[in-house]
Amino acid sequence: MILIIDDDIAVRTSLYLLLKSEKYEVTGSSTPADALSIIKKEKLQLIILDLNFSLDTSGDEGLQLLGQIKQLNPAVPVILITGWGSIELAVKGMKMGANDFINKPWDNQYFLQSVKTFLDLEKQTTQRLTRKQLDSQYNFQQIVGQDPKLLDILETIGRVAGTDASVLIMGESGTGKELIAEAIHQNSSRRNKPFVKVNLGGISTSLFESEMFGHIRGAFTDARFDRMGRFEMANKGTIFLDEIGDLDAGSQVKLLRVLQDRTYEVLGSSRTKTVDLRVVCATNKNLNDMVTLKSFREDLLYRINLITIYLPALRERPGDIPLLVNYFISNLKEIYNRPELSVSHAALKWLQQLPLPGNIRQLKNLVERTVLVSKKDKFEIEDIRAQLDATPAKKDNKQLPGVGSYTLDELEADMIRKAMDYHKNRVAKAAQSLGITRSSLYRRLDKYQIPYDETED
Repeated sequence: MILIIDDDIAVRTSLYLLLKSEKYEVTGSSTPADALSIIKKEKLQLIILDLNFSLDTSGDEGLQLLGQIKQLNPAVPVILITGWGSIELAVKGMKMGANDFINKPWDNQYFLQSVKTFLDLEKQTTQRLTRKQLDSQYNFQQIVGQDPKLLDILETIGRVAGTDASVLIMGESGTGKELIAEAIHQNSSRRNKPFVKVNLGGISTSLFESEMFGHIRGAFTDARFDRMGRFEMANKGTIFLDEIGDLDAGSQVKLLRVLQDRTYEVLGSSRTKTVDLRVVCATNKNLNDMVTLKSFREDLLYRINLITIYLPALRERPGDIPLLVNYFISNLKEIYNRPELSVSHAALKWLQQLPLPGNIRQLKNLVERTVLVSKKDKFEIEDIRAQLDATPAKKDNKQLPGVGSYTLDELEADMIRKAMDYHKNRVAKAAQSLGITRSSLYRRLDKYQIPYDETED
């Protein structure tokens, strides 16, 4: 049973007829008192709650009712319906335990998709499965490991993949966030539709709209052809927004609007387009801390993290290191036509003791580098240690980070920050010391969102 709580009979009737057309059992209420009476008597699967019940549009009545609902039945999902003017109010509701908020006027397809997501999640039961059981039910062939933390993650993926719930994947660099995102897509009903990856950290502010929403010919200088945006490419499928914590404030607003309404406008066109997709995001940053610091929008965080998955660092699951090494070796046997490749038991035990700050990415690079350099077919500790220690030294005897511990973008951004600090934000001087032009440095400053003061130059 779904309960609609709204004092506007037109809204209640519209939602009632829409849900009935999908064969849902529905009831309605126009007052908080009547709603609480129904909640006490009926076994509800979902509640749709408007935040205003009188001429007073503060939303206090709705929030008070939400608190009472959560006291009576904390497990029942609650979807808030609100206008753009009260998004801040909806965020307060999310903090109090609401599960989602939908804007008025709503899109019927998106509204039904949200309802179905929560009802599907409600049906799912959590149970501890072995890796063999998980593999028999789901497609996880690209994900290696059997640590209990990883198995819990795989169980969660399997449970939510069949819904359209937005998923936020958090974890250090190199922990396999993209593989998890692909696994969610491959085990969903959208598996035969596009899976579009977007590295938001690599898109400059000035190009964000063009990259994400597309542009038409003549929309701006050098726009010689129409271009399809990433959201349109991902229509009916899944869009993976990697490094979402790197998004600047202006782009966050633009992203929020399309995730909110599933509508957008192509740059240079006034025609509104609708998109139907699943959203999966990832970051190695603490978004909650960023919300506190006002560098990430709280309403955007609530929009993307219906389900949050925390990927453990490789040092937290050392038992999976031998499995990963053997998996890499198996692939490298074919790639380099060396069928006798293997790693000694002692070397595997030694690898389990390493901190590996670059996680799986660093481990993979270390194994492949050993294969490329060593002439042996069976690798011992000294063979792998030689490659771990073989990082080029600078003239001042400072060493570069270990292979896999930094991405190239992270290394470049770090060096630009150091150059800007050293030259006191003088762009021309910093560019000269980095061996690039001023325009190239400006593009990189924009790309990595590094603040600078042009008056200093």
